[in-house]
This record gives sequence, structure tokens and C-alpha cells, in this order.
Amino acid sequence: MLSDRFKTFFGEPSQPNPGTRSNPREEKETVQERQSRGLEQFFFNIQGSSGLSLLDLGGAVQDNVEFICNLGHRITTQAFLQTLDQAFGRETVLQQNDPGLIADFLRENLDFPDESFDGVLLWDVLQYMSPALLAATVDTLHRITRSKSYMLGFFNADDKMLSAPNTRFRIAAANRIVLTQKGQRKLIQPFNNRNLEKVFARFDSVKFFLTRENLREVIIKR
Repeated sequence: MLSDRFKTFFGEPSQPNPGTRSNPREEKETVQERQSRGLEQFFFNIQGSSGLSLLDLGGAVQDNVEFICNLGHRITTQAFLQTLDQAFGRETVLQQNDPGLIADFLRENLDFPDESFDGVLLWDVLQYMSPALLAATVDTLHRITRSKSYMLGFFNADDKMLSAPNTRFRIAAANRIVLTQKGQRKLIQPFNNRNLEKVFARFDSVKFFLTRENLREVIIKR
């Protein structure tokens, strides 16, 4: 069983990003703040509401928790990449195709009642999943989100890249984001607009924003 169950946070200390653990001399941390049209669209879609329940799969980042709570919403955080590594390991993706392990992983991480959330900050976690695990995770996200809710995800836009920077996302403002990158994570499969539309076929709509960092910011409406 995984050690970290989901918790609802109204302000807690930041947790370290699991990251890629290799020789620190080979890794250089970079920090960049920039405008995010995807983030701006996410908050635009929920403006005027209060007391919403949001799910953040990037873990308990203090700035993100405080920003959401200051808007009058509730936030539940889950360190999805960390628990992904704990459940399946980092050396191979073969275990991500095991139906039993997939069921255990989703039960441990997304065991919420139907229609629990009004929005989900996916960040970039879905791009590190095998097709089987990704499909099961997206189906679960569809179940636990309410009608007309929104999700924000990030996907690498370069189909030829085999790995992507291990990134931590921090909300600086409703339309600005801080990306802290250190090390690399292996990409499991390439994503383009067409296959992302297939991934989220059960959802109402998918909208794309391409950034300078070869990141595709995606807004998914339930």
C-alpha cells in the first residue's frame, strides 16, 4: 500500500517534488516565471463562484494551496508522481499495464465519491503514464468531477523528445505560473492535439494553448 493517502489542505508546508534522483552535479535547477493562458482560462471559467472543491495532483505546494484558499475554495492535494513511482517504479512501464496494480493505484489515489470536484489541476502528470493507466485514470477523473467542471493539464508538444524536464508548478497569479525544473523524466508516449482529443473523448470539450517551452497547455471541460 502507498504511504501517503490524499488529504484536504487549507494551508500546509510545501512537500518536496519527487524529481529525478541522479548525480546532482549533472542536474541544474532552472526557475522561470511566465504568463499561462491555460491557467488564466482555468480561473476565468470558475470566477464568480465560491466554495468550490478543487483537486491538485502536483502535491502540497504552499503557494498553490494559499492561492486557491484565498479565492474561497477548498483544495485537495495529491503528490501523484511520487505515488506513481512508489506503485510502479521508474525503470520500466510494463507494470503500468497490470490491471491489478492499476486498480490498486487508483483506489489509493483517486478513491473519491462520484462528482466530488469542480476542477482539477493535472499539471503534467498524465504524460508519464502508459496508455492503459492513462485511460483508467481519465475514466476515474471523469467519474469524480462534476458536470461543467474544468481540468488543466500540461503535455510536451515535441513528438521527438524521449524525456521532459521534471517540473514543479507554482501559481504566481491567476494568469502567471512559475516553472521550477530539475532533471528529466522519461516520456511514455507522444501527445498531439488529435490523440489528446481521443484521450478526453468522454469530456465535453478540449482547448489547447501552445507555449514557448514546447508545452501544450490543455483545458478540458467535463
